[in-house]
Amino acid sequence: MASNTRLPLDGVRVVEFTHMVMGPTCGMILADLGAEVIKVEPPGGDKTRTLPGLGIGFFRSFNRNKKSVVLDITTQEGIDTAIELIGTCDVMLENFRPGLMQKLGLDYETLAKRYPRLIYVSHKGFLPGPYEKRLALDEVVQMMGGLSYMTGPVGRPLRAGTSVNDIMGGMFGAIGVLAALRERDFTGLGQEVQSALFENCVFLSAQHMQQYAMTKEAPPPMPARVSAWSVYDVFTLAGNEQLFIGAVSDKQFITLCDVLGRPDIAAEPRFANNALRVAVRPELLEVLGAVLKDHRADELAPKLEAAGIPYAPIARPEQLLDDPHLKASGGLAPMVTEDGTTTDVVLLPLTMGGRRPGVRQALARIGEHTQEILSRLGKRALP
Repeated sequence: MASNTRLPLDGVRVVEFTHMVMGPTCGMILADLGAEVIKVEPPGGDKTRTLPGLGIGFFRSFNRNKKSVVLDITTQEGIDTAIELIGTCDVMLENFRPGLMQKLGLDYETLAKRYPRLIYVSHKGFLPGPYEKRLALDEVVQMMGGLSYMTGPVGRPLRAGTSVNDIMGGMFGAIGVLAALRERDFTGLGQEVQSALFENCVFLSAQHMQQYAMTKEAPPPMPARVSAWSVYDVFTLAGNEQLFIGAVSDKQFITLCDVLGRPDIAAEPRFANNALRVAVRPELLEVLGAVLKDHRADELAPKLEAAGIPYAPIARPEQLLDDPHLKASGGLAPMVTEDGTTTDVVLLPLTMGGRRPGVRQALARIGEHTQEILSRLGKRALP
């Protein structure tokens, strides 16, 4: 989306007191959609900036299009300045441990008395209830919320390979902001919005909960499930390359066998329809596996695509940086980072009027906008 094009949230001002993934994701979505998002960082900067290992990409992934202000909210002067800044904003975001914002006088009840139009978004581990004071991590709630059980093999619960609840929790926080802004248009009043990791994960497990409610049979983990389709699996091809292939109708099964040059397989009576094939699925997969092991993925994939057979290579994250669809469709965009280098970042997975909300400014350096923002309050940044 061009930088001179008006964005949906132009004129909305957001201040965020966040770190890690959940809160920053909410702020980034609002920023991408045009809000002015002011990220308040402690002296020395958000520690997320310097996380090692699997956390090294967090800050760059979830903090674009924001301004950075350094405030020390462990001091009374910092708290007073924060309260003044909040008063100039439509929305406040936070994702600190339970009780901290109340201790600092930055909780919703305290602020709403002074700023009744404020929309206040708390990103938590749990919504109000018996668990609400527990500390939570994405992995904790994946274990509690059924996701790890459903993902791993029997007896081996396995967390999803990304911070799925943190990211989706930020998304639901942003959805709450949009709804609260709309409601404020009618009532003139703000409100508190809460988004939580555990409830988010349970929402992801809802279909399996309903499966049990309807059948009274506990759903098995996905690797042990009884597939509804006979051909719906990952196959090993020549050179140990892997390809997922799904043939979810009788017509697709016949077409797949034709593509493989083996129409005789589809002609076997035991494979005559999907129900019969599911009943002998291990045998069928063995037959197909023996055929597929002699096919090269780069030769087979275009044939499957031309025939309309669902398939997918097993992509690794680093390969997606060169994915031709992402590059051609504008799903990746260059962003100047805090150290002056440039990296490609993944944009929001949506279009508006045929355009992708994109990168509008370089990733903020620590405190880069402190003087700009505090000058609006008639204050100077501390040296």
